[in-house]
Formats: sequence, C-alpha cells, structure tokens
Amino acid sequence: MSVRVSLVAAARSSALLAERFDDDRPLDHAGWREVQFAAHRLVPLGAAELRYCSPTPRSRATGDALGFAPLVQPALRDCDMGRWRGMTLSEVAAQEPAAVGAWLADPRAAPHGGESLLAFISRVGSWLDTRPVREGALVAVAEPAVVRAALVYALNAPPSTYWNVDVRPLSTVTITGLPGRWSLSLESVPH
Repeated sequence: MSVRVSLVAAARSSALLAERFDDDRPLDHAGWREVQFAAHRLVPLGAAELRYCSPTPRSRATGDALGFAPLVQPALRDCDMGRWRGMTLSEVAAQEPAAVGAWLADPRAAPHGGESLLAFISRVGSWLDTRPVREGALVAVAEPAVVRAALVYALNAPPSTYWNVDVRPLSTVTITGLPGRWSLSLESVPH
C-alpha cells in the first residue's frame, strides 16, 4: 500500500527574473496562457482522490483553471521570508549581502527574521507524512519552492540540495511511498 503524490508547480505570476520572495500576485496573462497550453497533460491529474493547493493566489488559480477544485493547505505555503517578503533576491543581495550569504550557506539561518530553509523543508515534509495512508493518489498545486522542498524531504537529501533543484512553472513530479519512506517516480510519456 502506498500513496502517490503528484506535485504541480503553479503557473507564473511574473517574469522569472522578477520573481519576489513570498509573492502573492495572481496569475499574469502569460501564466493563464501557459495553463491553457499545458492543460491537456495536467487535467488527468485531477482524477486523484485528494486535490490540494497552497494558499497563494496563483496556486489556487492554477488548480481551479485545471478543474482540480483544490482544498487550500496552509502547510503548503511558501517559505516565510520575514522582512525580505516582496523583494527580489537581487534587491536583498544589494542591501544585505552578508545576510544573503549566510542564508544560502546555512540551512538553519533565518537572517530575514522568517523561516529557515531547514524549518521550511521540515514543514513541507510533515505535510507529506500526514497524508492519509491508503492506496491512492493525490495532487497538489504549489509554489515551485514548495515542490523543491518536498523533493529534498522525500529523497532524504541534504538541505543544500534545495539550491540545485530547478522547478519551472507547471512542471510536475510524482513521489510515491508511505510517511517517512518516499521515492521519486519518473514516468515515460506514451507515444
């Protein structure tokens, strides 16, 4: 008996270079177009018994646009970036270069006054481990950072691995298993 968790990264709300920490902006025009273009491959995930999303406007809008009618899960919120909320990494690095360096180097550091990377990964992992344990599937639409954190947790990888995982808008990944015993599941695309 195992649970199948498909994670879908929310569509974009801004140009990738203009992404901001803890960004609560809704989907932009490009994001809506991307959802429409990708819907044919993502809509089947909505057959999952359980459908969730993070509380951000773009995650909710992505899930709704795909017809998932997802239940909002506060535990799937983006990392709390404290006083850096709403800023880009470039803006923060220009103002607080030492703090950014500490944050990138130490997963326990929270120089912004919010949540450390380790606490964020643990929170997302706790959400994974508390899903109903029964044979079945669930889908969750979340911010790319949440998908990255879930992968690091599921693979029991060092927290520094988080920085080496690239999650693009509307990308998907599936993990299978049971609480505390997750595996990455790569699937072939039918021809």
